Amino acid sequence: MKQLQVHFKKYLQLYLLLLPAFIYVLIFSYGPMYGIIIAFKDFKPKLGYLGSEWVGIEYFKRFLTYPDFWKLIRNTLSISLYTLLTFPCAIILALLFNELKGVFFKKSIQMVTYAPYFLSSVVMCSLVILMVGREGPLSGLYEMITGESVDLLTKPEYFSSIYVWSGVWQSTGWGTIIYLAALAGVSPELIESAKIDGAGRLQIIRHVNIPCILPTIIIMFIMSTGNILTVGFEKIFLLQNDLNLETSRVISTYTYEIGLLGGQFSYSTAIGLFNNVINVIMLFISNKIAKKVSGIGLW
Repeated sequence: MKQLQVHFKKYLQLYLLLLPAFIYVLIFSYGPMYGIIIAFKDFKPKLGYLGSEWVGIEYFKRFLTYPDFWKLIRNTLSISLYTLLTFPCAIILALLFNELKGVFFKKSIQMVTYAPYFLSSVVMCSLVILMVGREGPLSGLYEMITGESVDLLTKPEYFSSIYVWSGVWQSTGWGTIIYLAALAGVSPELIESAKIDGAGRLQIIRHVNIPCILPTIIIMFIMSTGNILTVGFEKIFLLQNDLNLETSRVISTYTYEIGLLGGQFSYSTAIGLFNNVINVIMLFISNKIAKKVSGIGLW
């Protein structure tokens, strides 16, 4: 106990700096969590959270027996797993940035790749719609190859690729930051030793840089798998149209339809809770596998 008091006294200023963020998370992230009880109730706003009738797992059963349940799961998983396959893009770009020697050129390229991240979802999706529209350059390229003039967003089979690769364009540059920070911690002595031993650039990347940032890569990958059933609502909704619903209707858009538009708050909460439970399970599984294979994990 005495050691704990000494510790807090020594780092008091740091804890005071942490306090506003802690209070913010407590109020806006943990405070509203009591609202998940409406997933187990027939929520009526006039009766409130505690006064509404208790229905148990009825809404979970309703979702699991929903005729399009497996289609929603398939669409959500296909987009999530496709996005997960692009995970190495930020790592590769960071390794390439790390090899650039000219400071001005390096900073310029980094700025160009970072810039799309700061675009709002509305602006970014507007650009995507222009690019793949009937008069857009990508549709023009498609017409040159196939001879068919078409708006690519009206083709359900292309929706996942448009969603995922536009996301790569927008966020990969920003995603390199954490890997560049990890690469900055690679010991120069290791690199010099590798050069003395005759290692070329690719060999240094393979045998020095990648092993040194491997813990960061694994932790980021585990966190990515923890969002396996989470597909961003805004972007999906903005790119969605009546012709691509077959592949663009995912759990988040269905929750919006029945929750905000349909007013079925208990049902939509049950779906959200189901989604989060699956994500947490996947996080634990991926962490356990990673720890068993590499000895590195979140805990």
